[in-house]
Amino acid sequence: MKTEAESWRRTWPAPPPARRSASYLLNTAFSQPQKPLQPPGNSRSLKLRAGCASFPNSISKIQGERKGKGNVTRSARPASPAPVPRRAPPSPPRRCPLPVAAHKMAALLGRRCGGAAAVALWRAQRRQRSTFDVAVVGAGIVGLAAARQLVLRHPALGFAVLEKEQQLAHHQSGHNSGVIHSGIYYTPGSLKAKLCVQGAALCYEYCDRKGIPYKQCGKLIVAVEQDEIPRLKALYERGLQNNVRGLKLIGAKEIQAKEPFCRGLMALDSPYTGIVDYRQVAQSYAEDFQEAGGTILTDFEVTGMEMAKESSSGSEDGLQYPVIVRSSKGEEVYCRHIVTCAGLYSDRLSEISGCSPEPRIVPFRGDYLVLKPEKCYMVKGNIYPVPNPRFPFLGFHFTPRMDGSVWLGPNAVLAFKREGYKLFDFSATDFLDAVLYSGLWKLVLRNLSYGLSEMYRACFLSAQVKELQKFIPEVTVNDVLRGPSGVRAQALDSDGNLVDDFVFDGGTGEIGSRILHVRNAPSPAATSSLAIADMIADEVKRRFEL
Repeated sequence: MKTEAESWRRTWPAPPPARRSASYLLNTAFSQPQKPLQPPGNSRSLKLRAGCASFPNSISKIQGERKGKGNVTRSARPASPAPVPRRAPPSPPRRCPLPVAAHKMAALLGRRCGGAAAVALWRAQRRQRSTFDVAVVGAGIVGLAAARQLVLRHPALGFAVLEKEQQLAHHQSGHNSGVIHSGIYYTPGSLKAKLCVQGAALCYEYCDRKGIPYKQCGKLIVAVEQDEIPRLKALYERGLQNNVRGLKLIGAKEIQAKEPFCRGLMALDSPYTGIVDYRQVAQSYAEDFQEAGGTILTDFEVTGMEMAKESSSGSEDGLQYPVIVRSSKGEEVYCRHIVTCAGLYSDRLSEISGCSPEPRIVPFRGDYLVLKPEKCYMVKGNIYPVPNPRFPFLGFHFTPRMDGSVWLGPNAVLAFKREGYKLFDFSATDFLDAVLYSGLWKLVLRNLSYGLSEMYRACFLSAQVKELQKFIPEVTVNDVLRGPSGVRAQALDSDGNLVDDFVFDGGTGEIGSRILHVRNAPSPAATSSLAIADMIADEVKRRFEL
């Protein structure tokens, strides 16, 4: 009997003799996978199953189509073990044919260097000439939700997601607390208020339909000081204006009935708040997108955008697909329109496309603590402080997770790297971008004492535990461990004001008029992702007349 791991193992075909024909090398190149399939439960299985890296996974289907048309003749292949059954990949997108010169060069390289060189060249050429109607830049939860909605609304068009990492939902979407927010905090009438309430309902419905586990464990926003009670009551009124379901104010006894270890004078009870693993949600969005015919290109870091020119050979690329998107590796994607959902790099992508660099993104790192497993019984649901009106996203939270752990925090300190999850992570480019921006200095000078307090708490565990003890006095330094970190993309304007609401914009000119930028999508963007996707799809149809 084979073990589960053995049943998932792929076997490479036997290596060919030293000298083979060029046609043999090109033919066998199609059948060799890029890397073995990972067994279930492996940590690397966070990558999409069956079809995430689009081109290698679509090669066999492209090969079959060419064979049916009679364009490519196949030589006999060496016998190989029967392939492991797996889900059929989605239909390949429309692509320009491989140039004749590339066939000749691949054959030449195949003779001199072996089949691997031919494979590499073939894949590069295929990616270099990809054409789509709309390219979505960024495979976080918002980008994947938007791409999914677009392909479902316009199934006859070609769509691609371009992601610079090899995994999906790798940064903000995979480094958050996993809370499904109900929509209490946000200014009535704002996009955040509207889309969060809609998005939470859509998120629960989607998880039920797809069988994604979640817990509707509720949330208590607890006032521990008398001066917090008026702010708590104002928050209650705001939640009612935003049509948040089930809200009620409760006293100290009711707090302890819900959270036996929590102490407080008054609390706002939000039973509709929940928790979910947003990586799993994002992966499901990506699978929906691919099953509907979309393509995901990973390891594609966008570094340039420009208008294509009609070639002298009469190619229609410069007419039907007028925008060229270039990667850091020299790969090119031709498209008609672009939607960027780049999170921490939204301002840079806007700038390279010729659009406004404002608002600027300043990265803030948030460090979490975790309760030791034997102490997790002290927390049943989400416990939040009454928010500071100046910094509503700050404050130490008690957040249960889907795996049974409990996260505490986070703090918020300036990060010296946009994707710097450790204290000493540093990027000269990111650091200079931040410190040379006048808006950051205006923010710092207005809130110097608050910023210094956050830095102090980040350095000393006891200072963070002291904040937690305001809510659960039984928590001690010995009960907590340092946990993961996340980086928040905080948008600032030139006056040093935090950009509080979601921001979507485009530009002018040849390229700017073909781009929709998601400029600011912080929390609760994950909760709101399906509602944001609907809005993006509406805006794309209106702007680009799809």
